[in-house]
Amino acid sequence: MKRFMSFMAVVFSIMAFAQQGKLRKVAAVGFLNVENLWDTIRSADYIDGTKDIRNPAFHRSIPIDSIQFLEAEKYDGPWSDGALIGKKAVRYQSGAEEFTPKSAKNYTTKIYKAKLANEAKVIAEMGAQYTKTAPAVVGLIEVENRQVIEDLVKQPALAKYDYGIIHYNSYDYRGIDVALIYQKRRFTPTNSLKKELKIFGDNGKREYTRDILVVTGFLDNEKVAFFMNHWPSRRGGEAISLPKRNAAAALLKQQMDSIRTADPSTKLFAMGDFNDDPVSPSLKNHLKAAASPKDLTEEAPYLNLMYPLYKKGIASLAYQDAPNLFDQIIVSKNLMSDQVTKEYSVYKAEIFAPAYLVNKEGNYKGYPFRSWNGDQFTGGYSDHFPAFVILQKEP
Repeated sequence: MKRFMSFMAVVFSIMAFAQQGKLRKVAAVGFLNVENLWDTIRSADYIDGTKDIRNPAFHRSIPIDSIQFLEAEKYDGPWSDGALIGKKAVRYQSGAEEFTPKSAKNYTTKIYKAKLANEAKVIAEMGAQYTKTAPAVVGLIEVENRQVIEDLVKQPALAKYDYGIIHYNSYDYRGIDVALIYQKRRFTPTNSLKKELKIFGDNGKREYTRDILVVTGFLDNEKVAFFMNHWPSRRGGEAISLPKRNAAAALLKQQMDSIRTADPSTKLFAMGDFNDDPVSPSLKNHLKAAASPKDLTEEAPYLNLMYPLYKKGIASLAYQDAPNLFDQIIVSKNLMSDQVTKEYSVYKAEIFAPAYLVNKEGNYKGYPFRSWNGDQFTGGYSDHFPAFVILQKEP
């Protein structure tokens, strides 16, 4: 437990720069798991037919009671663990009943608004001790749909930053997705897509999980790419579920390698909840994320910024008193430099754990101050601490 709480006293610098003076032009890039950010409406995912029905670019979460009023769309192909109503392809979310006013959680508009305000506060303050502003780019994990993200960026703590949204619905069995928000004045997206992760259980049946979100663009006029991840959980046990995360690592590496090959100058950021530690086979062997800048090679061009934190005993979550650092940021080697130049390089990476995000009492003292204790809303924030990286360059 003492090791788990050590993050509170540690501020770890990834690079020991010769320049110890004032930071130059800076930017924060980070992400947080918003722990089940759902609206209060009993919903289903509806394929609206705007793209190829078997791999839609976007589909809507809609009230279940409204399904009967939808216009029939052309439907061609299987739609597993869902239903066809007329020609409407509908997939029921496992959280459709859980996060509603009539559920055991009594998930009311009041709780929803409190949840939005909490997450907005965290986002606005990530990295602000270095940048004096909110992050330029933020990844989100466990959002139900685009509407909750729109509600989030309109919160008073965030509205002035004019965040844009990139989101695609995934086939996740719970109905949760990953997304990206960005300050429009600092980041200009040029392309975005989702890469569907296809994994199967021992019975050969497909298991539906989150997609990997890929976004390219220009951050303060520098070419960058972001890869948002929420890898399959350890449900059923770490060893049994590991092949699923190995598959996610292979897909992520494929996407990163593809963009890097097309333009080696692009700076890459892979981040999210990997449900594995930096030393796990998925990250170490399949993604080949290096532990130290000296280990970077052409064959292993990606650096796990969280490896040094992990070795110091810092964690981003805990389960049954066991600390883990699942929340990680991995960057391409062209973001590493031993001096400040005219292009962005990594200055510092941290797990963000101010006092208000830490549980102060009870059996979970020192753990992340989560939003839910069973069906009871605690007023907390998340069951994960967020992570961010600070970038710097000459003005």
